Amino acid sequence: MNLKPLKESKKLKIYHSLNVRGELNSDQKLYYQNLKAGYEGELYFQSLTDQLQCECYVLNDLRFEIGNTLFQIDSMILFQNIFNMNEVKNFYGDYYYDGGKFYDANGKERNDPLVQLTRCESSFRQLQLKLGCKLPVEANVVHVNPQFTLYQAPRNKPIILPTQVPRYLQRLDNTPSRLNGYHKKLAEKLISLHVEESPYNDKMMPLYEFGSLRKGLSCGICRSLSVSVDGQRCICGLCGHEEKVELAVLRGVTELQLLFPDLKITTNLVYEWCGDAVSKKTIFRILLRNFDIVGDRRWTYFVQIK
Repeated sequence: MNLKPLKESKKLKIYHSLNVRGELNSDQKLYYQNLKAGYEGELYFQSLTDQLQCECYVLNDLRFEIGNTLFQIDSMILFQNIFNMNEVKNFYGDYYYDGGKFYDANGKERNDPLVQLTRCESSFRQLQLKLGCKLPVEANVVHVNPQFTLYQAPRNKPIILPTQVPRYLQRLDNTPSRLNGYHKKLAEKLISLHVEESPYNDKMMPLYEFGSLRKGLSCGICRSLSVSVDGQRCICGLCGHEEKVELAVLRGVTELQLLFPDLKITTNLVYEWCGDAVSKKTIFRILLRNFDIVGDRRWTYFVQIK
């Protein structure tokens, strides 16, 4: 049972928007591509663990704080007698180990996933100690990209290569396990300790402001701003996707709330954000149907329905 499904982080959502509406420099584009690839790899691994038939609880994308230090677990599977921890990697291309260090095909030393796994496992054991939990932990680095090759991989290290993933999942599915109330409370406790990460003060977050970002309705499929309005329908000129105007406007409002959480949502603000593609009267009606209205006349703004 998947008790904590994976979801896109606010940071990744912001990067999605800024990639379309702003100007990312080369370092930011690389960081964005790595964020996106990491999420896609975790999403793929979740699709595999969702198929497990044995008794277990699956918890994805857990973030804990211990000793003023944050650590993240991509995928945690709780069985009757053991925790299974997975550091999921979606690397593409050729990599190799040499002298105990991890390199890419260009001979550039990269952060070793095994070191990351060891730190994460150590931090989780400290958390277990605080919770009074003594279940053993099995931790692995799981490489899910079929276009990944690892040369000189140490045979005695907890590395699961792409060709080994199906057998690895089969082994997990054959784990003897009978869950009870203790396991449910333990899983719920871990979920309650999850720390949501705020992206707004992240040093890797690009600086941006409302006036400098491109305006317009975004496509719900390809995210482009090549969207035109035909009556009550929006049509993407890039991928051809069609949807109701209301859905596109509400997605724009969600994007505004994500990028500028301190701004009040007003008809004029949404009208400008949508690139003047939808009339103010239509936008007002959409907001009125989906939000609570606050204030009067020119001081009117909208908030989430309670």
